[in-house]
Amino acid sequence: MQIRILTEEDVRLALPMRETIETMKEAYRQFSAGMASVPLRTRIEVTDQEGVALFMPALLHTTRDLAIKIVSVFPRNTDLELPTIHALVVAIDPDTGRPLALIEGGSLTAIRTGAASGAATDLLARSGTRRVAIFGSGVQARTQLEAVCAVRDIEAAWVYSIDLEGAQTFAEEMGGVGRIPAQIKVAGEPIEALSAADVICTATTSSTPVFSGRDLRPGTHINAVGAFTPEMQELDEHTVERAYVVVDSRAAALAEAGDLMIPIQKGLIREDHIRAELGEIVSGDAPGRTSDDQITLFKSVGVAVQDAAAAGLALRRAEELGLGQLVEL
Repeated sequence: MQIRILTEEDVRLALPMRETIETMKEAYRQFSAGMASVPLRTRIEVTDQEGVALFMPALLHTTRDLAIKIVSVFPRNTDLELPTIHALVVAIDPDTGRPLALIEGGSLTAIRTGAASGAATDLLARSGTRRVAIFGSGVQARTQLEAVCAVRDIEAAWVYSIDLEGAQTFAEEMGGVGRIPAQIKVAGEPIEALSAADVICTATTSSTPVFSGRDLRPGTHINAVGAFTPEMQELDEHTVERAYVVVDSRAAALAEAGDLMIPIQKGLIREDHIRAELGEIVSGDAPGRTSDDQITLFKSVGVAVQDAAAAGLALRRAEELGLGQLVEL
């Protein structure tokens, strides 16, 4: 059996942001239309190491993308000077079941997560959007900025992070990359970053809100991708209450998104405060932004169709461009 192995560098070459954004739109459309098979995520606890292994398969019925992502989270790895998270995606032939590719999963996840916010920004942000604020300075924050700049003509960008050194490195390394503005400003306080922003992206691991919803300007669009457990909360209740809320998956958001679950539990909003899935907006089954003053929020916890669609795109482009290494197993 021959299989293609794609490294991190191969994945970045195989997944250009603009094309990946369009791929995410189609994946979300199929998901919301019931045209995808997405079993529940399987979780195996490795208790003696305080670790967990996660297995996330998906099949898109129309585009025929079939893949499984394997993610391990082992916090003790920091003591070994190893990454705490490892990820691998296996792309599978839906006609024969033959494994087609082994794909480095960390870079694929970062790009597809950024592309999801790019899709939401394209569908929900005002057409005249020119300024963006990024909360967080890690790998996910980088692809968030890249994706927003892929769909809007961004003229000014701010970054805020509790890791000031990380924020400064982010600004130095990301400024002028592709369509990103040459100068990225490092904000000293959250209000400095969001006071003039048209689009805000939160990509942190914070368990408490990173800014006050009272400071949001009318017409702002928010992409929130960092909080992915019921206990995590990047956004405060004021933000959620003021916003037209769109999610990647209603079921996943109501089970995993602390940003939404906490205000629901407090009785501040109801479940129907979630107005649409992004795929419903893509297909025209739900409205997007209805006025320039409306605050819109895309809350994502991630769904496996994103990985399957990104893996399918990466494999097709790798074959076209001759990327990766073919190995006989």
